[in-house]
Amino acid sequence: MIIIAAESVRELPVPAWAFGVGVFATFALLLYLVMRMGQE
Repeated sequence: MIIIAAESVRELPVPAWAFGVGVFATFALLLYLVMRMGQE
């Protein structure tokens, strides 16, 4: 029971939408770099 109670109070350090924005920006940057390398 103590483990279940400890799991229920765990929270993210930032809002969930901030993770989404960060992941989107990271993948967009990686895609841009890959496309740039493909042009050369």
